Amino acid sequence: MIEIERKFLVTSTNFKQDAQKKTHIIQGYLNADPERTVRIRIKDDKGFITIKGKSNASGTSRYEWEKEIDLTESKELIKLCEKGIIEKIRYNIPLGNHVYEVDEFLGENQGLIVAEIELSEENETFLKPSWLGKEVTGDKRYYNSHLSGNF
Repeated sequence: MIEIERKFLVTSTNFKQDAQKKTHIIQGYLNADPERTVRIRIKDDKGFITIKGKSNASGTSRYEWEKEIDLTESKELIKLCEKGIIEKIRYNIPLGNHVYEVDEFLGENQGLIVAEIELSEENETFLKPSWLGKEVTGDKRYYNSHLSGNF
């Protein structure tokens, strides 16, 4: 239940040509406290609740628990979320032994594109595509819970 991921800014939209999956995401936070975030997410036609713990010092690892919930319940819970609902398109791009999840934000965060890659261990090596920019792992400004407060 420990999530290990690294996060990067994306420098171009060239990644779209390699995407194998595209998902529309709407998400909000019932609690955006960095010690324990509670997120409600709707991915196309499915709902999820996710609880995340505080990140480690590098921002690479943290506890994560997620469960699929009823879509109707998800839509009701979104209405209870703190101000600042996030909307984005997620592209899944396989590269080597990993899959990049690239989020193209809509609405108030439009123009921001961030890529995440989940790893098995913090120092694992991985391929870096040409569209991958500056690493922002651990930079709280790029946490979705922070981006939701930018409205």
